[in-house]
Amino acid sequence: MEPTRLLVIQPDESDPIGPLGDWLTDAGAELDLRLPPRDSLPENLDGYRGLVVLGGGMDAEDDRNHPWLADVRRLLASATGAGLPTLAICLGAQLLAVATGGTVGRSEHGAEIGARLVSKKDVAWIDPLFAELPLVPDVMQFHQDEIRRLPPGAELLASAPSYPNQAFRLNRCVYGVQFHIETTPEVVLDWARDAPELAALAREGAFEIETLTQVHADIAETWRPFAERFVRLAQGQLEPAADPTRTLPLV
Repeated sequence: MEPTRLLVIQPDESDPIGPLGDWLTDAGAELDLRLPPRDSLPENLDGYRGLVVLGGGMDAEDDRNHPWLADVRRLLASATGAGLPTLAICLGAQLLAVATGGTVGRSEHGAEIGARLVSKKDVAWIDPLFAELPLVPDVMQFHQDEIRRLPPGAELLASAPSYPNQAFRLNRCVYGVQFHIETTPEVVLDWARDAPELAALAREGAFEIETLTQVHADIAETWRPFAERFVRLAQGQLEPAADPTRTLPLV
């Protein structure tokens, strides 16, 4: 089988694709990794079977300091309109929300930092990527902005008390997740050193190496199969979610 070509946009050097990249390539994907502004972004998504957008420390609408963010949002909007399998992570999810009519801003609940759990919503139990996840999967959080309003037509897949919009789906196969699944202990420790004021908000012991090692083992157990399902979705071997407009009862 030919490799499934995915465009991977890495907005920030501090958030590499990490083990997620290994999970995707092991499942048969071929990654075209772009780190703007060093790397140019394609004009369109022709020739790609999917799109992945990673996290970063900038705000989703900070075009003044990072003018290329507008191009990332344009590609996310294009992928959504075309129904191209997409996985947008943390900042990527915020960019996806803004690109498709949602809103993002600083949360009044403060930053969400460290290993956490999110809870699946009803729609997730029949979603091709989320259905096999546990009820409360492990994730890594490191953000202070939130997706305040989901885009029109978005379906909520996972939630948490202070940050309700943890994961959502658009147009059957476009996914945004507020949390991280791509990190390593070393990456998280770097974030904690670079942002001590945020790291101080985490639970006691959150950045001990033993804790981070166990957390990432749990994340890998849960999210590696998820990444494999995403590649199958991009390959056409896994059917997208049902169209919600076709599943309403007849009246």
